[in-house]
Amino acid sequence: MISILNNLLNQPRSVKQFILLAIDLLILPLCLLAGFVVRYESLYAQAIQFSWPIFPLAMLVAPPVFIHFGLYRSVIRYIGIQALITILQAVFLSVLLTFLLSIAFQVPLYSLSLWLVDGVLLTITIGGVRMLARYLVVQNGAPRVRRIPAAIYGAGESGVQLASALNHGTEFSPMLFLDEKKELHDQEVLGLNVYPPAQLPTLIEKFGIRQILLALPSLSRARRQEILRQLEPLPVKIMVVPDIHELVSGRKRVDEIREVGIEDMLGRNPVPPRPDMMEPCIRGKSVLVTGAGGSIGAELCRQIVQWNPLRLVLVERSEFALYSIDRELRRLIAEGGLQLELVPILGSTEHKRRMQAVIETFKIQTVYHAAAYKHVPIVERNPIEGVQNNIFGTLSVAEAAVAARVETFVLISTDKAVRPTNVMGATKRFTELILQGLAQIQTTTHFKIVRFGNVLGSSGSVVPLFRDQIRRGGPVTVTDPEVVRYFMTIPEAAQLVIQAGSQGEGGDVFVLEMGEPVRIYDFARRMILLAGLTVRDADNPDGDIEIRFTGLREGEKLYEELIIGDHILPTEHEMIRRVQEESLPWEQVQGYLERFSTASRFFDYLSVRAILLEAVNGYRPTGGIQDWVWIRTHQPEEG
Repeated sequence: MISILNNLLNQPRSVKQFILLAIDLLILPLCLLAGFVVRYESLYAQAIQFSWPIFPLAMLVAPPVFIHFGLYRSVIRYIGIQALITILQAVFLSVLLTFLLSIAFQVPLYSLSLWLVDGVLLTITIGGVRMLARYLVVQNGAPRVRRIPAAIYGAGESGVQLASALNHGTEFSPMLFLDEKKELHDQEVLGLNVYPPAQLPTLIEKFGIRQILLALPSLSRARRQEILRQLEPLPVKIMVVPDIHELVSGRKRVDEIREVGIEDMLGRNPVPPRPDMMEPCIRGKSVLVTGAGGSIGAELCRQIVQWNPLRLVLVERSEFALYSIDRELRRLIAEGGLQLELVPILGSTEHKRRMQAVIETFKIQTVYHAAAYKHVPIVERNPIEGVQNNIFGTLSVAEAAVAARVETFVLISTDKAVRPTNVMGATKRFTELILQGLAQIQTTTHFKIVRFGNVLGSSGSVVPLFRDQIRRGGPVTVTDPEVVRYFMTIPEAAQLVIQAGSQGEGGDVFVLEMGEPVRIYDFARRMILLAGLTVRDADNPDGDIEIRFTGLREGEKLYEELIIGDHILPTEHEMIRRVQEESLPWEQVQGYLERFSTASRFFDYLSVRAILLEAVNGYRPTGGIQDWVWIRTHQPEEG
């Protein structure tokens, strides 16, 4: 039987369509005969004798109608409810036409109800044949390896779509639904029973559930966090469907499930962007983004194109990063039917003349300066490059913006600029001083500084690191059991940066509301548990994954801060605060810049550190100079 089925499946599509047509031609007279039996409770020979022309008539009328409705174009493997509706329509029309033609040819009929019975039987049998064929095809094409038994949390529309998609896949086998709605309990959806979540511990053992798929895309983050905390102790892996905005936009499908990330555990709902704050610096304007291929820069570009700028200029020093974001944005522009000019510029922000030429040529009105070296250990080991890119790169773009009379200049800063303990934070704080100084000597360009903490999914985020370590069986490395960080998703941060840029007059420092800081050790534990694994520690020596403490790296702090002083003012946006902080006179900033330039040109690391200590209030380095070259040239020669 299996060999015969395999032989049929391997036949050309035209052969399979012919077989299906032949089956339908056999069904047509049989349903008519059955109609006589049902109507007269026996084979009424006399009625059949006088009405026999309806049999060939039905077999002549139905096939063209079925072909017109596409009954032989459907791929059996993916046939669904829409195909059954089409079958119903095709059967109704074919029976109606046969009935009308039988009247036209004066075929004697004993009962009009015969046609109703015939239509019902045809719908059932023709639809049943196709569903049976689908079942055989799916079963025959199912992988020989065992699919992962999974429970779908959420029996709503997304859950049903997910179950339907998984039934055609090869990875998961949906076993049941979980839903909190009492009216769904003990009901069946797509042939799967719906249970209350409280029964999960028993259901896991009964059905061998190994994964729970959270199909609640429109759920608030706070509620999702509650559900995840309830699921954490269970010996199953948790995965989630994309968020509702990703599904609605078409960027994701419901079956593109992903592992649980920190964004699911933040417990803070994102605040929708306000058009009146998103549009002023973008709509109808020529906008430039530096560092356009980085995490924040790329998301800024994605957000900007949605608000109808006249032109978007991308500045990026990495050729591949520029190519990637340019290709992505062109696709978004084409799919959205957007009208704007996209200009990718390969180059470094340190080249002042190049930046000035770009800004003047494309008549830039708004600049979002996201270009920076921001990896703490890397910049600590290469401090001169940190000074060149972060300080002089910002200076070049800012002075070019002033010369070209740019309206708005927004600097993307960091929480590490507050009382810094590393070169990266100190250089970013000095860039803030540069913009505050320039704001003192001119009023044409409005300089804004936006400061926030870690963003999820960035190149330096702990999320991909922990996930990779868990996949490899551990250990998961955490620097210190007490280290905490602020977190925000990249889209949230980018939207708030744009909205902050539309406020204030010049030299303003804005701080994004990051919510409660997250203890990294707790986050690591939760990621391990939500992966269906256990933590190996003194209390559980047989656990799956060990959490290993590596110690703080050079320049790292246990706690990050967002505000230097105590003067915090509200703004029009509930998640944006304006802070009043000390600044330096522009003449003093210029003096430091000249000293930085000389020290950098001669690779004078000691002077660079001395200038940072003098210029950046609160800079407290935690160790000596870490530059690789300086260490090698100053270490004692081996004897």
